[in-house]
Parts: sequence; C-alpha cells; structure tokens
Amino acid sequence: MIAVVLLVALAGYSQPGLPPPGGLPGGMPPSVASAPAKEPVNYLIRVEWTDPKGGSQFLEVLTAEGRFDLNTIQKTSVKIKNNDIPTTLKFSGTLNALNDAKGRLQLYLGRTVPYVTGTGSAGATSYSQMSVGLDSAFIVKFAKPLIVQNDENGQISILVKRVED
Repeated sequence: MIAVVLLVALAGYSQPGLPPPGGLPGGMPPSVASAPAKEPVNYLIRVEWTDPKGGSQFLEVLTAEGRFDLNTIQKTSVKIKNNDIPTTLKFSGTLNALNDAKGRLQLYLGRTVPYVTGTGSAGATSYSQMSVGLDSAFIVKFAKPLIVQNDENGQISILVKRVED
C-alpha cells in the first residue's frame, strides 16, 4: 500500500506543466514568475498652489514608486512684532503606478501657520503654530495636471510625470 501511494505521488510530480505543491522553486507562484519584470522609473511630482492675491508657489520631488517625505521652510515668513517667524511645509505621500499611463497618489500637503497666543508684561509676544493641510488620495494620469483643491484661499494642482532616461 505504501509503495502504491509513493508511486502515485512521484507520478504527480513528473507530470509536464504542473509545478510542485507550493509553486515554483523558492515558493513563488507560477503567475508571479511568468509576469514580465517591470522596468523601474522615476517620477517627478509637482505641486503648485496659488493664493488669493494671485501669487503662485510650487514644490517638486523626484521619487521612485513608494513613499516620499519632504519637510522644508517656505521662502516667505510671517511677521509678528517685527520678528520673522518661518512657515514650514510638509509634503509626503505614497505613489503606486497602476500602469504606464496612470497611478494612485496618496499625499499630505501641509504647512504651519504661526499665530499670537499672548503678550507678556514687558511687551514680549508669545506665539504658537498650527498645522493646516490637505490629506487625500486620488488617481492621476501621468503628465496631465489635476486640480485637487479650489476655494477662496486659492487652488492646488498636482502633476506627476514619468522620468525615463
């Protein structure tokens, strides 16, 4: 009986076109092994925003697929009692290409806004900073700008381009 079971098991492994249980060597399923390797590329992500006064600013980040994170200081600062208080910018997210024409972009675009919290007895002003921003996910078509926010405070657009050498 044991010999019959072993013979049947060996015959099953010798069948042409059938992988052994668990997939191909290394445990990789046949569907993954037969998929062509995707050529890695970089992506340029550009965020541009306008303010109510008509001024515009932008950030650009070059990244591969996956997570990115940028923390920087805005060129303009806020004046509080003749002191220049910097405004920080944070741009982070994850980019996943769905195909050669579009991808899914999850992002956070935010900044800190300083505000006065009090005035001391010697005239010293204390301030704090509040974080404001946009946290969202959307499908982008590569090389086509997408408006992701538009209100009385301005407009924010995103452009993602594949960068191939």
